[in-house]
Amino acid sequence: MLRIAARRSPLARAQAELVADLLRAAEPGLAVEYVLLASAGDLDRTRPVDALGQQGVFTRAVQAALLDGRADLAVHSFKDVPTAPLEGLRVAAVPPRADPRDALVSASGAGLRDLPRGARVGTGSARRRAQVLRVRPDLSVRPLRGNVGTRAARVRAGALDAAVLALAGLRRLGLDDVIAQVLEPPDFVPAPAQGALAVEVRRGRTDLAELLRGIDHAPSRAAAAAERAFLQALRGGCNAPAAALARLADGVLTLTAARYDLGSGEPCTVSGQAADAELLGREAAARLLDGAGEGSG
Repeated sequence: MLRIAARRSPLARAQAELVADLLRAAEPGLAVEYVLLASAGDLDRTRPVDALGQQGVFTRAVQAALLDGRADLAVHSFKDVPTAPLEGLRVAAVPPRADPRDALVSASGAGLRDLPRGARVGTGSARRRAQVLRVRPDLSVRPLRGNVGTRAARVRAGALDAAVLALAGLRRLGLDDVIAQVLEPPDFVPAPAQGALAVEVRRGRTDLAELLRGIDHAPSRAAAAAERAFLQALRGGCNAPAAALARLADGVLTLTAARYDLGSGEPCTVSGQAADAELLGREAAARLLDGAGEGSG
């Protein structure tokens, strides 16, 4: 019996089941049990996430289940995992990443540029707020918390005219029909590691190494490593107004990154080998901090 820890939200459960399906494909007959937990971010849905006063508001409760032996592995949205690893744990696998882009959900089906002046757009993300207002400074951006289904429902009910959500989460929950527009870079660069999953285990669990190696996807791991190294070099938590997207093509890893409280918010682009993913992330951060965000490597 393999015990998989995750948050109780519908999306977290869907992501845990996705990982379980991958593991059962690698080892047919594998028995799985879910350990579902409420995180600090789940328990307080009124305050902005960056006001909750701690790192890992969506991961600590799940990680605690690993550390005290209630679970064998944990499945997280990688973008929620703090860049500083928790002592005693490690990310043992990054499965193939889903589409990392953001999406607009709108009551009328209109895209971002077609929303009426003053339309109410919901998001709990400082990054998304900045990106929306860079494209449409005339819109009214409103705070929005809750799970994916709850946020989409607020738009459907007319409490908001639109909301910006992760495309991967909408698709993993089968909510493709509410997507009005996929928001494209460079106007909308996603959060670091958005769309990626992290499978975390206790250090020393060598009995799981071979099984988890079978679901690890090297290009997804390299992309996430570059994006998270960028965030860490900026000393930003998962709620910082930072954006990063790395893509691997023909052996070259290209990272586009931005932070929206460092002036213009224009992204910078660096490229190199996948083996140098973390170095690329640090280089992008240095360029932005030095005010050379328009550079390309």
